[in-house]
Amino acid sequence: MRKTVTLFLATNIAVLIVLSFTLQIFGVTHMGGLLTMALIIGMGGAFISLAMSKSMAKMTTGAQVIETPTNSAEAWLLNTVQHQASAAGIGMPEVAIYESPDINAFATGMNRNNALVAVSTGLLHAMDQDEVEAVLAHEVSHIANGDMVTLTLIQGVVNTFVIVIARVIGQVVDRAVFKNQGGHGIGYFVTSMIAELVLAILASIIVMWFSRQREFHADAGSARLAGTNKMIAALQRLQMAHTGELPEQLAAFGIHGSKGASLIQYLFMSHPPLEDRIEALRQNR
Repeated sequence: MRKTVTLFLATNIAVLIVLSFTLQIFGVTHMGGLLTMALIIGMGGAFISLAMSKSMAKMTTGAQVIETPTNSAEAWLLNTVQHQASAAGIGMPEVAIYESPDINAFATGMNRNNALVAVSTGLLHAMDQDEVEAVLAHEVSHIANGDMVTLTLIQGVVNTFVIVIARVIGQVVDRAVFKNQGGHGIGYFVTSMIAELVLAILASIIVMWFSRQREFHADAGSARLAGTNKMIAALQRLQMAHTGELPEQLAAFGIHGSKGASLIQYLFMSHPPLEDRIEALRQNR
């Protein structure tokens, strides 16, 4: 389950930088206007990223939405997602398949009734029907829990703080290092933009922590929709598989997760280690 979060974060940072550059051009630097514009840009950047998430996911992975099933496997996928969506109380999401040897899946979309669930060909080939059912239920649970919207709100708040703090740093450097006491010089603009980029990356630690917590909730949702044993079996299948990761720019609401080699890696992981997720399911039986 690592695909949409990284795409979302990457898109968010890009949008944030562009909008912030516009803020600089229009000269919004006094604190009152800065706080207002920071909130508008911070939230706006996050929601623009969310609005783009489904189309960006399709474009990046080459996912093909199943409009009319061409075989029994596609028909089964549609029927299973439809049944799970109904049980979870959400609208029928689009269902897509993308070519990849990796065993993975993801869900994204702007709201609970206009979402996308996609699975890789590698997952369909490597997992049995019960395991695929559990993975689909995991993704449907992400949608039902409103994880992408909540993630967007958290990202919007984080963006707001990043914009304000970056400009405070820029002002301090401009005055202390470049001795510019009147207005804002080149030191302010360059420093604030660099600080914003660095802070946005560091702030993603907060978003990643939230993402890891939501994985446990989605696993629990899958256990309710498909059965605990099926979800545990799906995660165990991932443990046995030695496949590559999803495209780095898309890591988000996929199913895959692994234990980081260091604390720094763990802080930037969008998913908890598989063994932790399996243990959580066993304890909640």
